[in-house]
Amino acid sequence: MSATVDGVDGKPRCQWCGTVAEFFPYHDNEWGFPVSDDIRLFEKICLESFQSGLSWRTILAKRENFRSAFHRFDFNKVARFTEHDVTRLLNDKGIVRHRGKIEAVINNAKQARELVKQEGSLAAYFWRFEPDASQLAEPQTASTSAESIALSKDLKKRGWKFVGPTTVYAFMQAMGLINDHVTDCVIRSKVEQARKQFKRP
Repeated sequence: MSATVDGVDGKPRCQWCGTVAEFFPYHDNEWGFPVSDDIRLFEKICLESFQSGLSWRTILAKRENFRSAFHRFDFNKVARFTEHDVTRLLNDKGIVRHRGKIEAVINNAKQARELVKQEGSLAAYFWRFEPDASQLAEPQTASTSAESIALSKDLKKRGWKFVGPTTVYAFMQAMGLINDHVTDCVIRSKVEQARKQFKRP
């Protein structure tokens, strides 16, 4: 079975983005490109937590609703959410109404504020876990790695929730800590170029 699927331009993309048409723009313009903005990083790790046990299609379709519900994932604002906000979010049909995951986002926002105080930024912290590219498994053949296990363990020690090694690995893929586009994917080289130009925090 091929690891790629052709896009509308006839060029190969990672197989997974051929499942539904809306995956192509996300795959081509976001997935795997390096991120250093703290708000975007917090959004990505929260959405990966919400995705746990669900399809990414569900999360991507609801992303704008999530952004609206969680103040565009400004963790300084989310950290001030109360039980009233939890109730509000549990009644919000536009998002995934899972109490544990909602409460985890609020908890993690508080932990993110603490982490920024300690490390300077979320970006500086997360990019410390960038693996050596030569030590990575073949693209899209793993669901965890030594680094995702280490990052998950450290986040949990700091009080974060819903950040298991598989969720963290998906986050690492999404935020560009690794380039997990398959070898023949036309976007892989674009991501690699972006990573070369990217200034690590």
